[in-house]
Amino acid sequence: MTYTLLTQSPDYGPFSNTRYNDGRGVGRYNNIENIHNGIHMLVGNGGHMSNIPYSSFDPIFWLHHANTDRLFALWQAVYPESNFTTSQVSAFGTLTIDAGQTEDINTPLSPFHSDDSGTLWTSATAWSTKEFGYSYPEINDWAVNSSQLSSNVKTRLNALYNPTRASSKRSVSADASNSMESSPNAMDIQWLANIRISKSDIPSPFFVHLYLGQAPADPSTWSFAPNLIASHSVIDTSMLNSANSMDIPTTLYGQIPLNPALLAAGNSDLSSSKMVPLLKSQLSWRLQSTDDVPLDIRKAPSLKVHVVGQEVKPRVLEDEFPEYGNAQVYREVTNGKVGGLQDVDDDVE
Repeated sequence: MTYTLLTQSPDYGPFSNTRYNDGRGVGRYNNIENIHNGIHMLVGNGGHMSNIPYSSFDPIFWLHHANTDRLFALWQAVYPESNFTTSQVSAFGTLTIDAGQTEDINTPLSPFHSDDSGTLWTSATAWSTKEFGYSYPEINDWAVNSSQLSSNVKTRLNALYNPTRASSKRSVSADASNSMESSPNAMDIQWLANIRISKSDIPSPFFVHLYLGQAPADPSTWSFAPNLIASHSVIDTSMLNSANSMDIPTTLYGQIPLNPALLAAGNSDLSSSKMVPLLKSQLSWRLQSTDDVPLDIRKAPSLKVHVVGQEVKPRVLEDEFPEYGNAQVYREVTNGKVGGLQDVDDDVE
């Protein structure tokens, strides 16, 4: 999930948040907020971390947000020409910014002061971690230009998340016994489960669990079932009810990579002729609260799970990323399943 996000999202909008809907495209439902939310929910599971207003009281919050900062810094290094400071309207407002007010690169980031005289940091002055005197192990951003830094960080990301032999061009139908060459990030097709849901359907944090096969009978085991693919997290929705907030889109977009689970289940051939019928018969999902209570999927009418197959040209050089091709939605996988994309539904772009 992390590797796909960092290698496929040069544009800040779809990279940054779960609500972005201006031409996201079916291959780019993943975003850094989606990854961030998952850690909050899976670690917290009903405790402080999953209750956003109180999450910073859990010491692991600070480790988690340091890593989120690291991921953002990695994205900045890989895509130095991308602009993350476009003007946007504040949806919720803060103690010093009214909801509906436009924020830009020079908006003061109160209450954070950059000096003893009361000057506030802005996005312009806090552009790089260099301003704060720190970096991360993958980002050696001294004595290099932006192009060299991007190349160096790509090499480090490949070593971390896609450690295949540089010359390998692995076929989806080849023997998956070689763990180096059968890395989920090194195949020439990636299978993805996209999840679209409105926060307003269920007014409390919950999970969307995806399985190969059916969920276990005992809901208390759903979060760690052997056939669990992954869990998509929808965090606290209380801010949507704030009297200070303005009308904003409540539809959220998320994505779960399927390749790791498919390979782990012994599927060495990931071609569409094999995967579409398999996923049609085996892919299932359940909704669950953070206290392990099953939720009726019919009470989330906006839920649309759909499966996407995307062509991938594996990388060749150490400082290259894979090239991602067309992403195709396979409606037949989810048609007829409650909460799945149906044949009669509108396009999902």
